[in-house]
Amino acid sequence: MRNFEILFDHSEPPGAADLAHASYGRLGFPPPPDKRPWIYSNFVQSLDGIVSFKGLHPLGSDISQSPEDRWLMDLLRAHADAILLGVNTLMEETRVSSSRGPVYRIEDPVLRDLRLRLGRRRETNIFVTARRNFDPAAYRVFDGDLLHSLIVTTAEGSSRLLRKSPEFRDRVVVAGEGNQVDLSKAVEILRARFGIQYLLCEGGPTLYGYMSRAGLVDEKFVTVSPVEVGLFVPPEQEPPASEKSNPLLVRPTTFTAPGFTKENAPWWQWLSCRRIGDHQFSRYRRIR
Repeated sequence: MRNFEILFDHSEPPGAADLAHASYGRLGFPPPPDKRPWIYSNFVQSLDGIVSFKGLHPLGSDISQSPEDRWLMDLLRAHADAILLGVNTLMEETRVSSSRGPVYRIEDPVLRDLRLRLGRRRETNIFVTARRNFDPAAYRVFDGDLLHSLIVTTAEGSSRLLRKSPEFRDRVVVAGEGNQVDLSKAVEILRARFGIQYLLCEGGPTLYGYMSRAGLVDEKFVTVSPVEVGLFVPPEQEPPASEKSNPLLVRPTTFTAPGFTKENAPWWQWLSCRRIGDHQFSRYRRIR
């Protein structure tokens, strides 16, 4: 793997020097807020801001095609107590896999060791859903052999899920009523009940958008891949079997949720920028 070329970096240094940081350079985080975790996100996007080709190639790795970007994902996971994802992301990635879906964990053994030296607990995946009717037992990530997993949902979503899968009662976090998860309440519960101080949001774009609208994203790491994708799905792209009768027409950007007005749009400080070849790796912190 190639080393990152540091163009500039104004972020905090790590709490302790560690050789695992050598390829990237310094990576530190400020103390978390009093009542919720410090929350940072990680996305790879095309030059025109698209995060997925969709169709038969929906993964971020199809946009990135960079081993260093995959390694950076592991580095960011090593610093997080847990990873936050939407259930739709799990279902989408399960659709294109040949198994019972992915497990979102650190692959690099050096970075798994770094996680231990940082004092982080067992790797944890947290999935958010308000309305999805799904069976956790159908997904490998809930087996419990590789990592811990939780589900954040509404009171109605919890009742529906536990009627089908009562054995997951201890893994359900209830935050909100009706068809909308109360994300602010959810992250406060994750801090108070599970001791999560640093939370990595890996999306998808809808979950990220609502997290940002709620003012809950403190930082974002953005990899820009040197490829142009286009917002609209071209007619020659083959849809998956599940979409043949109603093919998707628009591809997602990093923010697929109701946005902001000029008056309330958040601004971000550009903390650092790195490059490897033609890939750009930036870090931003929300200006409060």
